[in-house]
Amino acid sequence: MIISRTPFRISFFGGGTDYPEWYAKHGGAVLATTIDKYCYINCRYLPPFFEHRYCIVYSKVEHCQTLDEIVHPAVREALRFLEIPRGVEIHHDADIPARSGIGSSSAFTVGLLNGLYALKGQMVSKHRLAMESVHLEQNILKETVGSQDQVLAAYGGLNHIQFHQNGEISVTPITVGADRIRELAAHLMLFYTGIKRTASSIAATFVAGIDDRRRQLRIMRDLVDESISIVSGDRDIREFGELLHEAWLAKRSLSATISNSEVDALYDAARAAGAIGGKLIGAGGGGFFLLFVPPAKQQSVRETLNSVIHVPFKFDFSGSQVIFCDREEDYAAEEKTRAAQSIRAFRELTQ
Repeated sequence: MIISRTPFRISFFGGGTDYPEWYAKHGGAVLATTIDKYCYINCRYLPPFFEHRYCIVYSKVEHCQTLDEIVHPAVREALRFLEIPRGVEIHHDADIPARSGIGSSSAFTVGLLNGLYALKGQMVSKHRLAMESVHLEQNILKETVGSQDQVLAAYGGLNHIQFHQNGEISVTPITVGADRIRELAAHLMLFYTGIKRTASSIAATFVAGIDDRRRQLRIMRDLVDESISIVSGDRDIREFGELLHEAWLAKRSLSATISNSEVDALYDAARAAGAIGGKLIGAGGGGFFLLFVPPAKQQSVRETLNSVIHVPFKFDFSGSQVIFCDREEDYAAEEKTRAAQSIRAFRELTQ
């Protein structure tokens, strides 16, 4: 039995420049962090006594005999990619709903690969987890997704991630004092709008013509360096919130589907109540809203946004981890398989 735990992420600056359609020509960068909200993947080899070879439990339950019968695309292709030789049972649980803009799809993929590798008795590097997850989602599943979510889920932490034109991705942790990290975290509030959407469908509305949005994306890229200078220096932390507002205005101009009247009303109300800046997390369209609010104004913002859910959080620095590994169960399952094979062979000989 293997259980992996993989963090979700919030992206501050640079979103949009992490799509390969952009960074293969221009390069890209993001400043983002993972938080203490997680995706859990429980997997084990399936004993040979069931009528099905695969059991996958998420919002649906699948019992299948072959890989091609599996409906969940990431599960199907991850099992194929890793050439898992036996039947498996996979359960998914999460602290946060799917399709909410917080990197849930990529956290699932990273956590699944991490769990399946552990099931095979292998430990792989964070870099390999990240790059294979990018490959699985972008090249095998053909999803319109960027590359930051997979990297953050694998590595964890507050990071400056650079996407190079040659396809390489570099990860630099933001190394500042604990007091500065606490100061930044104390100014952040996360709210769940309840609006679910599929990130790839939102992203597709601007990725197809991404070169026509060079001005906005270059602004968003430049804000990454500016935000890092604020966090790592001694400038007023409120400037970080002002940059978030500037970045949100630039991001909204990428596509009409990134925001909507409901989201705009929430943001305007939050600003009127004391928020300095903020943004929708992820591709946009709904999901989670991040706000930068001075601590003295946070009660006012909570009362103003009482129609949506406030989600307290802390930064996570662990990345994807295998938090439980019981190989004895695997050995027992192998013994049961051999016993079942011996019984079948005996029956064939005596018939």
